[in-house]
Amino acid sequence: MPVVLVHGVPETPEVWDELRPLLGRDSVALSLPGFGTPLPEGATPTKEFYADWLAGALKELDGPIDLVGHDWGALLAARVATTGAVPLRSWAMDVACVYHPSYDWHELARIWQTPAAGEAFMEHALTTPADHPESTATAMRGWGVPEEHALAMHGRLDRTMCDAILSLYQSATPNVFADWGTTTAAPQCPGLVLVPEKDHVEIAELSEQTAELLGARSVVLPDLGHWWMLEDPEHSAWELTTFWDSLD
Repeated sequence: MPVVLVHGVPETPEVWDELRPLLGRDSVALSLPGFGTPLPEGATPTKEFYADWLAGALKELDGPIDLVGHDWGALLAARVATTGAVPLRSWAMDVACVYHPSYDWHELARIWQTPAAGEAFMEHALTTPADHPESTATAMRGWGVPEEHALAMHGRLDRTMCDAILSLYQSATPNVFADWGTTTAAPQCPGLVLVPEKDHVEIAELSEQTAELLGARSVVLPDLGHWWMLEDPEHSAWELTTFWDSLD
């Protein structure tokens, strides 16, 4: 049973490199178009585009699939699970609060959703060196990303990724649930909501409510932040494999 891992923003599949060897099973880390890979010609990178792309990518894999999403990958995983477009054995997500009907986007997302302000932010990110106090690498360090990975994320940021991020966030107003939550049902397979205790994006109460709404289990990751899979891959792997083993 393959594990399929879906990264978020501003990331590439390398975000899973520390976790994958600890899972004890076959895994595939997908690369979202525009994030270290080209965008298909003529594609507009909206949330609908990425959800359709993920469903298509999963259909090419032999199942049953244990799907795991992080950040925007989590929202895309929830979309696939709630539409039933792809048979899954299970699904798991973090930042489930963002899928809540009453969620208000965080400050950085609101900047990215604002024309001109978003473009100015990305221009600054692209031209600021990694050792600068206002660089992407510095922000990642502050959010708990280990140095090696903070530098790698900084180095991966390019014009294609920046444009994709802006388009993706601008397609998700006022929030994700406004479109997706009202047109889908609870998944028909088991789900797990990961709640990192120190995630700067997390609103634990809303994530717990989203887990209940989607019929999923929830588990708190003590002392871990947004990039839990890099901060403590051993514990993160244990939580996931414990969930999967309970399904066997």
